[in-house]
Amino acid sequence: MITVAGSVETKLSAEKAFAFLSEFENTSKWDPGTPVMDKITSGPVAVGHKYHAEAEFRGKRQSLIYEVIELTGSHIKLRGENKTVVSFDSIDVAPNGAGSVVKYTAEFSIKGPAKIIQPLLKPLFMQLRDPALKGLRDTLNSLAAA
Repeated sequence: MITVAGSVETKLSAEKAFAFLSEFENTSKWDPGTPVMDKITSGPVAVGHKYHAEAEFRGKRQSLIYEVIELTGSHIKLRGENKTVVSFDSIDVAPNGAGSVVKYTAEFSIKGPAKIIQPLLKPLFMQLRDPALKGLRDTLNSLAAA
């Protein structure tokens, strides 16, 4: 499994940050590697809700279907899958003074014959991290300033 994780501090309160991030369709607003994230299931976010994602990896768009598998007041975990990868994405938000700290973790497991080269793919997955964390921090801080 390939794990990509990081944290950002933001001026946005933990409650508001989590409200924004738990609506996973907002991912395309802050993650340049995921230009499309559409909610499939209607209504407020809940365990079992599904999303359709288009993620860019190695110059190609990959379609994934995500499902919310855990949800609390400050934690959401989703499972995404397509024919070549299974992804577990977790977001945890904690208060930090008047703002918050957001921890994002993505775990990828390659499926099929390509699994043999999984260790070689880690650097490519790690390249997704910093632009996503920068977008996350900048977007949340712009929401705090609004």
